[in-house]
Amino acid sequence: MQQEQATSSRSSSSGLRLEIKEGMESDEEIRRVPDFVAGEQTGPAASGSHGGAAAAGPSVAGQRKRGRSPAEKEHRRLKRLLRNRVSAQQARERKKAYLSDLEEKVKELERKNMELEERLSTVQNENQMLRQDELIANSIFFNPVKVVTIDLA
Repeated sequence: MQQEQATSSRSSSSGLRLEIKEGMESDEEIRRVPDFVAGEQTGPAASGSHGGAAAAGPSVAGQRKRGRSPAEKEHRRLKRLLRNRVSAQQARERKKAYLSDLEEKVKELERKNMELEERLSTVQNENQMLRQDELIANSIFFNPVKVVTIDLA
């Protein structure tokens, strides 16, 4: 009976295993942790008489840890598994967003690189034409055509 109470609608009825299929549940359902009911209160006040155990010292905390029932240990394990699942999903979403951002940056840089290559080609062509014009101008200026005058008188 305690096992059935400790499981959620996602658990199998034969035990406390979670069988969650990807994409079948909403984020709220994944983050929901089943309440633990084994003769104790549920929620944040569940510690009851153990409320000051952590402040009392390590020996009391050690006794408290050893005194956990198997159902409570399983409940804590399920909570940890759910937290880990949520954390892993968040990490996957962050990674996906990061990779998407990187892909956008790559496309932008490739586009800018193409623009710069076109501009470089244009400037190189213009430079080559100016050099040819300069050679022509210099050949005319420094090698003027010699005008020969013939006196026919």
